[in-house]
Amino acid sequence: MRMTENGEDSSPSHPVVGVLPGGAPGGKNPGEVSGDNRLVNPTTEDNKTTKLLNNTMKITQDVRDQSSKTSPYQPRPPLLPKPPALSKGGNSGSVEEKVRSRRLKDSQESLTDPAETGSSTESLKEDSTVTGVFTLSGAATLRNGQGSVVGPQSAPSGSPVFGARGQSFSEYERGPHDHHSDPAEQRVRSSKVRLSPLQPSGPFPALEQSLASASLRTANRIDRDCVDYGIVPGRAGPERLQLHRNLSDSRLLDNMVSDNISVNSMKSTFSVLNPIRPRDVRNRSFLEGSVLGSGALLGAEELDRYFPERRVGIYVATWNMQGEKGLPNNLDDLLLPTDSEFAQDFYIIGVQEGCPDRREWEIRLQETLGPYYVMLYAASHGVLYLTVFVRRDLIWFCSEVEHATVTTRIMSQIKTKGAVGIGFTFFGTSFLFITSHFTSGDSKVYERILDYNKIIEALALPNGLPDTNPYRSTSSDVTTRFDEVFWFGDFNFRLSKDRVGVEAILNQNPGVDMGPLLHHDQLSKEMKDGSIFKGFQEAPIQFFPTYKYDVGCDVYDTTSKQRTPSYTDRILFRNRQVDDIKVIKYTSCSTIKTSDHRPVIAMFQVKLRPGRDNIPLGAGQFDRSLYLEGIRRRITRELKKSEAIKNQGSSTICSIS
Repeated sequence: MRMTENGEDSSPSHPVVGVLPGGAPGGKNPGEVSGDNRLVNPTTEDNKTTKLLNNTMKITQDVRDQSSKTSPYQPRPPLLPKPPALSKGGNSGSVEEKVRSRRLKDSQESLTDPAETGSSTESLKEDSTVTGVFTLSGAATLRNGQGSVVGPQSAPSGSPVFGARGQSFSEYERGPHDHHSDPAEQRVRSSKVRLSPLQPSGPFPALEQSLASASLRTANRIDRDCVDYGIVPGRAGPERLQLHRNLSDSRLLDNMVSDNISVNSMKSTFSVLNPIRPRDVRNRSFLEGSVLGSGALLGAEELDRYFPERRVGIYVATWNMQGEKGLPNNLDDLLLPTDSEFAQDFYIIGVQEGCPDRREWEIRLQETLGPYYVMLYAASHGVLYLTVFVRRDLIWFCSEVEHATVTTRIMSQIKTKGAVGIGFTFFGTSFLFITSHFTSGDSKVYERILDYNKIIEALALPNGLPDTNPYRSTSSDVTTRFDEVFWFGDFNFRLSKDRVGVEAILNQNPGVDMGPLLHHDQLSKEMKDGSIFKGFQEAPIQFFPTYKYDVGCDVYDTTSKQRTPSYTDRILFRNRQVDDIKVIKYTSCSTIKTSDHRPVIAMFQVKLRPGRDNIPLGAGQFDRSLYLEGIRRRITRELKKSEAIKNQGSSTICSIS
């Protein structure tokens, strides 16, 4: 008999016999089944028996596998309401609902059992020691706590009702080979709830390296043509994407090695632009006003966004061009050496005995540096040229630029010897760049010292720029009135040794150790004595003397004068605070041979400090006409190169068939 949700059977009228644990029928008159398929309770004792029967009837785990016969009876929906006898027992749900809830509870207990020892059979034993099973024939088979049968036997094993029940309720409790096993063996076996594993219908899709959504990218993303990102091998594991930036960039996470997702996320969310409050627009000009460092346009907050390490890259080059009209075909080796990992933020180029066409020289510099840089300022004193280029995104943090010149000749109209200086403030750090040409001659050391003293006293800088540290300034020395000072040029100091002796030392030390040669350097000796360049430093020299070569050759002077090779071209620096200037490179450019001097270049990292609103800004001014002409030439050069390659590829002589 199949019990429905209302407590009735859906099979033809079969008697239902209740059996108590003792094996005898319950009471004097066990319940009968009337013609309308309802349970009849003649006496109070019978009602108690029926209540006990209904409360103890549960379906157990060890349902036998039905595989031999199939019954012609099929389950049908209920037709009659729940019998009152069952409602008396206080059970509002059907037996099947109780079984389903019991199974769910047992499954949860088994899943939460840390020792995985819980089973539905054992949990059923906790509530009652008697279990009843309705069979297809209508007899209720009762089992005691030990699982022994105490009533009539169950229905035939081929019942489709119990076959369906076994599949829906206890199929997952049996192994794959238990369908035809012995029922007694199934009763003894522990029935643990095991969830069958989910098998994918196909192979899993491969994960991409970058999971960053394209929608996260904003207008502030960095152009791939401009970024300095490179794949570098990680310390452990696969390659990782490391963030590289120019020294001028904000260098956010500069030392961090991150995966592609982090880099894309950083690029899509990071921006140096800050929201501007209306009260700041109303009340502040950023040219003069508050002298407080907090909130200033050149203050600490703005400085940390652009330079988290508070260091800026400075590139200095000095070259005596010997007044040649012809310029080198390519200045890349002078400004952009291949052994440098990064371009710098400032490019300062000083020229002595410059070419007659100064404008052409500046255009060539702009063409070489390209669209990333603009000419901040340029000044000259006769054939002395001094040019300052800055990254275009940093021009807003530069103050007004000032320059001054000094001649060291007896007559001021002669401007072949002397100095030109340019001064400005970047954020809160003041810079002074001086290029000079001292008196020539092997033995004129005293005259060169006089030239130096005249320059530091007569160079009238700064004019309108505020002194960032007036307590350390002196009126007799211009180099004390700026935080960072770079002095470079053709100082004309020689080696106090004859030509033969110098060549012998060079042949004995072909490497980078120039110590034996520098023992005879006039400038090094005078600096140690304190007679010139007080407070200045120079990086170790590890290159050959830059003077004097035959034009276009790597051979020193072969003329009748046989001049002694010397270190005439030098780059020196001075700072107010110790270790403000860090030397990155100091060398000569041996590939430019259009002069009897070799250019000398140096790269520095200079510490920056926050500025205040009393610094007059330059308002982003630069030489726009020079910028456009330099970029136009750069584009023309690239087009000509592409055209030459195209013509060479279409040539029948060079083509390979």
